[in-house]
Amino acid sequence: MTRRYPSTIAAAVEHEIVITKSRFVAHAVPVTGPADAERVIAEIRRAAWDARHHCVAMVTGVLGDQARSSDDGEPSGTAGVPMLEVLRRRELTDVVLVVSRWFGGVKLGAGGLVRAYSTSASEALDRATLVRRAALTEVTIDVEHGDAGRVDNVLRDWVRHHDATLGTTTYGRLATFALAVSAGDLDALRADLAAASAGALVPVVGAETVVDVVQP
Repeated sequence: MTRRYPSTIAAAVEHEIVITKSRFVAHAVPVTGPADAERVIAEIRRAAWDARHHCVAMVTGVLGDQARSSDDGEPSGTAGVPMLEVLRRRELTDVVLVVSRWFGGVKLGAGGLVRAYSTSASEALDRATLVRRAALTEVTIDVEHGDAGRVDNVLRDWVRHHDATLGTTTYGRLATFALAVSAGDLDALRADLAAASAGALVPVVGAETVVDVVQP
């Protein structure tokens, strides 16, 4: 059975809501790990220095096995944990959520706070572009420079129809294309490359790794 990995988000998003005169500004930001998340939190705190609270939820790690939340002065369990539950329900990782609140003078109560922070987090993530992750096999293909343009077109079309992603091409003595391909599609790649090049192109198969699957 193929393991499913949590997704992440492609880029940072910001979203604001106002509830009973209190202003909530949510930031959902992709991060590389806890240290990167702490950097993001510090930057948001500095930028929104006049907010009363900066509540946090983060999930990190390839399997989403590291998590932390903070109510930052709100009643215990009314902010960070509900935000964390939003990340868990959506099966996201390597994401930090920071919701800054400017108090509007009207107390919301515990239930109102839970709804406000959950809604703020959810609506921010609704605006994010999701990036699927999968365990794919690294593949490289060496090509003469004169054939690089044609092969690039072939590979871009190929990954659109298979569980694969095209990486960065490097240029040295030869042009080297990098792909990440599902194990089940490796034979198809070999056959299709052979057919497109009269047997001249042979992919070199490397290790399996978990990658962000971004289609061209």
